[in-house]
Amino acid sequence: MRPLSKSISSKLMLVVMATTFFALLIHASIMLVVNLRAYHDELISDVRTQASIIADISTPALEFNDPLTARQNLELLRTRPAIINAVLFTPDREKFAEYTSKAATRDGQHVRWPTPEELAEGHVVEADRLHVWQPLVKDDQVIATVYIRARYELSARLLNYVLILIGVMAASLGFALFIATWLRGALTAPIFAVTDVARRVMQTRDFSLRAQKHTEDEIGVLVEAFNDMLSEIERRASALEQSNRSLEHEMSERHAAENALRIADRRKDEFLATLAHELRNPLAPLANGLRILRIPGDMKPEQQTALVVMERQLKQMVRLVDDLLDVSRITTGKLTITKSLVDLESIMQNAIETSGLFIEEMGHDFSVTMPADPVYLDADPVRLAQVFSNLLNNAAKYTPRGGRISFAARVEDNQAVVDVEDNGIGIQPEMLPEIFGMFIQVDQSLERDQAGLGVGLALSRRLVELHGGQLLVGSKGSRQGSTFTVRIDVAEKPASMKATAAAVSEVQKASCRVLLVDDNIDFVSSLKTLLTHSGHEVRLAHSGEDALMIAADFVPDIAFLDIGMPGMNGYDLARALRQKSALADCTLVAVTGWGQEKDRQLSKEAGFDHHLLKPAALEDIKALIECGRNNS
Repeated sequence: MRPLSKSISSKLMLVVMATTFFALLIHASIMLVVNLRAYHDELISDVRTQASIIADISTPALEFNDPLTARQNLELLRTRPAIINAVLFTPDREKFAEYTSKAATRDGQHVRWPTPEELAEGHVVEADRLHVWQPLVKDDQVIATVYIRARYELSARLLNYVLILIGVMAASLGFALFIATWLRGALTAPIFAVTDVARRVMQTRDFSLRAQKHTEDEIGVLVEAFNDMLSEIERRASALEQSNRSLEHEMSERHAAENALRIADRRKDEFLATLAHELRNPLAPLANGLRILRIPGDMKPEQQTALVVMERQLKQMVRLVDDLLDVSRITTGKLTITKSLVDLESIMQNAIETSGLFIEEMGHDFSVTMPADPVYLDADPVRLAQVFSNLLNNAAKYTPRGGRISFAARVEDNQAVVDVEDNGIGIQPEMLPEIFGMFIQVDQSLERDQAGLGVGLALSRRLVELHGGQLLVGSKGSRQGSTFTVRIDVAEKPASMKATAAAVSEVQKASCRVLLVDDNIDFVSSLKTLLTHSGHEVRLAHSGEDALMIAADFVPDIAFLDIGMPGMNGYDLARALRQKSALADCTLVAVTGWGQEKDRQLSKEAGFDHHLLKPAALEDIKALIECGRNNS
């Protein structure tokens, strides 16, 4: 049955042939039973009729005791080949006359006289023989009995019938096979056509193919449904392909745009870093020049005022350059902090020192409230002071001259809470959710008198978050002031904390050998003037090769090296200096406009001990000189 289950045509053939076979078999069986029964009844009736005829015509011979005539009457049975022999018995069961066919000699002449029970039946069938007894009655008396023995050929008749039926069934099944084959073609051809079209569609993905309809019956309905399904699939496949093409085009454009954005973002970062470097180079000699002008000497009041203005504007320029660099650090996630245990009051003092002069120049009423007890934080003091300084500068900028600014610290729920409150221009409610966004300006009017990049608040919030804290803002609206609040977890108070002032030793006035290497002649010349005025011995070099020759004879205690020099850059120069045994204890400081994290890592790998950004504060330079002298 397994092969049949794989073919609908085979199943159809099986149905037709099986139906025909079993129909013929049942019909043949019924006909066989009927025919055999008819043969049995006809044979018995025929023999009994012959016996009656013999009895009737033999009555005169019996009455006149004429055996010869009776025998002649029995000879008439020769016309019946089935009758083997016949005997006419007297009432005393004596043979009166007898007929024997030629077959009787082969079967034997013994005749069994019937029993009374058999006489009642009138006939008996024994194997292939039929025995018939027909009494001859006259005047209610049996005057004779006719016995006839005939062939009972039921088995032969059964065999003949079976052979005939087999032939008839074979012919009928052959005809049925022909009809089934024709029907199979008529019924399965449309199904095969649908199957063939389905296979071609799967192989070629051509949904425009259709199956041909041949009939209007159920198969025709199936073909129509199949073609309708192909039409729907074709429509959806076409729509899907069009959607895919559109999506691929959009994805291609999106990838191209993303690549362009990545390239633009990388170029932007490179531009900002380069811009910061290039801006720091001219700022450094300007800062040194202003410091030289600060050296005690005769100076007119208007010159003193001009000097203050120049210093203030220079600091503003430095802050803007630092903001440019911090933009890149914020967007790339490279902004980092270095934590240590620090006193909150000292951080606030540093912020006040940075922003106090600007607040004073703006004529604001500035109040400061420090915690009653020391509050210690696990924080980066430089970066946290930068946060407070940014907030104070913003308060000073966006508060009209003569306003009020409050800088207060307290402890709440084990957190240090620092508020910077002003009564300035305030913040509109719709601006509050966006105030910490990059390049967002609080005052966007054309008439604003304070400029900036809009980076300070975004940078401050990020720095506070790096400390695990929060920077919050509140304002009742325009012209109603604003309050910025910094919340940072308080650190455990140390067992002993020496005052910073006690830890700082008195700066020694001894001279130190300093090597300044930079291709910016203005910067190193002005810095040499400042350091020489402080009592240090200074040598200058404007290239890496000159620095190697000078260092071999001068043997500096500390060397300040620029990075971006033509020929031998600062990294290569630092490696070359480290290879000289006489300079093993020399402190190497990178002084450059390149201030990204990768630049600091490169300087560290090259052998530098410190990394300063231009324009470096003179106090930082002197502190490093002092440190280098102590190390030596």
